[in-house]
Amino acid sequence: MSRRLPAALGAAAALLALAAPARAQQGSPAGPVPVERLAARRAALAARMGTGVAILRSAEERSIERDYPQDSDYREKNDFFYLTGIEEPDAWLLLVADSGRVQRAALWLKPRVPAQERWTGVRLGPGPEAAALTGIDELHPADSAEAQLRAAVQRATFTLRGGALFTERTREAGDDAFVRRLGFGATRDEWLLPLRSLTYEVAQLRLVKDDDELRRERGAVTATTASITDALRALKPGMWEYEIEAMVEAGFRRRGAERVGYPSIIGSGPNSVTLHYDKNRRRTEAGDLVVMDVGAEYGYFSADVTRTVPVSGRFTPRQRAIYDLVLATQQAAIDSVRPGVTVGDLNRIARAYMKAHSDTLCGPQTCDAYFVHGLSHWLGMDVHDVGDYRTPLAPGMVITVEPGIYLPDENLGVRIEDDVLVTAGGHELLSAGAPRAAADIERTMAGKDQPAGRRK
Repeated sequence: MSRRLPAALGAAAALLALAAPARAQQGSPAGPVPVERLAARRAALAARMGTGVAILRSAEERSIERDYPQDSDYREKNDFFYLTGIEEPDAWLLLVADSGRVQRAALWLKPRVPAQERWTGVRLGPGPEAAALTGIDELHPADSAEAQLRAAVQRATFTLRGGALFTERTREAGDDAFVRRLGFGATRDEWLLPLRSLTYEVAQLRLVKDDDELRRERGAVTATTASITDALRALKPGMWEYEIEAMVEAGFRRRGAERVGYPSIIGSGPNSVTLHYDKNRRRTEAGDLVVMDVGAEYGYFSADVTRTVPVSGRFTPRQRAIYDLVLATQQAAIDSVRPGVTVGDLNRIARAYMKAHSDTLCGPQTCDAYFVHGLSHWLGMDVHDVGDYRTPLAPGMVITVEPGIYLPDENLGVRIEDDVLVTAGGHELLSAGAPRAAADIERTMAGKDQPAGRRK
């Protein structure tokens, strides 16, 4: 394969972009990432880099025989998918930036081997279709990647002034197998360029979602809230937690999710007070609360929604009092989501509200003593997505808001979690499709009503 696609192949690539669904995301309900979005992300990364060389490797396939993957044998690395839009094992991306502009972008892909494709399915290969999918027209076979990447960094050492080498790793070179693999030396003194964290730079870009990312995030949240609502209408005492899990996850799949964003948490009764309980083996009993903390992954973006519901269909007075305090605390925090505030600010607002409104509900201590985890985290390609938590909120960011109260002596745990998009004017509650208010939950479980509309 030549170093750069000739004009004829470039024209063929353009035609392929308008043809049948691209192989990299063929059949995916979310579809391919628009090429202009990928190019804009790479340009934004170059601007953050200033001057330097970025090298990123794709994920490796897992062994069905050895690793027992429960979803599939391959899921692309988030950063590689974010910048290329393709899912190809053992691939490499090179990005060279000079004065904040993309000077060079190149991909190394495994060549197609038709005999192997009888087992693996059709691969992409370093051809015109890859150029059409990614907007990168410099393509090479992956077996030449390491030598050519090493040469690229050596050239950059002499041509880029004040540049750096950006890699996924952030550890010292003596511990950095990625750097050593490319032959850049085992100590800092031997590096050809100073090492910087590519992971951090991409993380800060991923905080603010573009229109395609938000489309995928909305797809994940919609699949999640609709599946939760379906489960509420079917829930009854005596169900096993794994039955509830199965109902929810079947709803994910029906709505286009290709996997779960994280293991589903279905904690009933005593399990409701264990934050990350995911064994889901207990049989529910009348009077239990059930914490359903679930999230579909749609087009590489995850939702994260929690509802706490009474398996018998109605809250007891004690359950309702705890639930209403958690809900009011959550609403106080959601009402405060706007550009300029930080996740830390929201956490303080929520805890202050819960403390001020606890009265004697949780005994001699105020209820914030039983709110034992953080209020919010970034949400996106990972359920606990990347990004610096000191960063003030800005339009296009997505966070969770999830206060909780956990009373082990009563086997009573309540957590309510919603996904919130920061907008120019404040916020949008993405996960309003699943009922939040206690009365709405009870009506939905009785089949008498639909959840309230979206709140902004």
